[in-house]
Amino acid sequence: MTTQNETNIKILFRVLQPGCVVTPGWLEACGISRNLQNYYLKSGWLESMGRGAYKRPGDDIEWKGALSAIQNQTNTKVHVGGLSALELQGFSHYLRMSKNTLQLFSPLKTKLPKWFAEYEWKLDIEHHLTSYLPSESGIMEFETDQFKINVSTSERAILECLLLAPQKMDLVECYHILEGLVNLKPKLLNELLVSCGSVKVRRLFLYLAHKTNHQWVHFLEPEKIDLGKGNRMLEERGVYIPKYLLSVPKELADF
Repeated sequence: MTTQNETNIKILFRVLQPGCVVTPGWLEACGISRNLQNYYLKSGWLESMGRGAYKRPGDDIEWKGALSAIQNQTNTKVHVGGLSALELQGFSHYLRMSKNTLQLFSPLKTKLPKWFAEYEWKLDIEHHLTSYLPSESGIMEFETDQFKINVSTSERAILECLLLAPQKMDLVECYHILEGLVNLKPKLLNELLVSCGSVKVRRLFLYLAHKTNHQWVHFLEPEKIDLGKGNRMLEERGVYIPKYLLSVPKELADF
């Protein structure tokens, strides 16, 4: 019995590294039963983060460790996207967004675990529910600190920024961000734009992309991208762009 207990303790500390979060189901899959988890909780070997998650006692958990647990230990589809994804990839010098905000994206009707949603993080979390892009396209595994998390590629991230514009993202800022993205992959962009369910995003991206005149722009395939019908007014007193049926802020049209 003692040998078995020692083995279980070793398993616990192998999977419960500093900064990590573990779920009951994950521990069970590793050989630590629910009864044993309760015993470790009462004995001080585990500390609850709320219903459905544990951490090392006294451990200071950051969002990366928690998100890694959600992505890798549960069936919840969620990824870091938009400005947060660009910041992680080193484009923070183009962003004005506060580092105290984390943008997460999920398919419609996705619910984050209650323990994550109710935990007192040191930053604000925006959880955007949308299915305007296929859930797997333009998502990559990104290693940060000791964690691996799913993050939008820069190609998908800029489209996510445009989805939030102009209500939650400034269009001029989106343009300046795109100006800094000189190495986007046109093959992936074409794939994302063809499958994109938002006419606004498709039109905006092509308009802004051609204004930047980056090298990759010349490899886009606009003839394959459906721009839909009808005008889209993104600024009441903006400048109308006939080619894209868009009304944009005057300062954006002047660039």
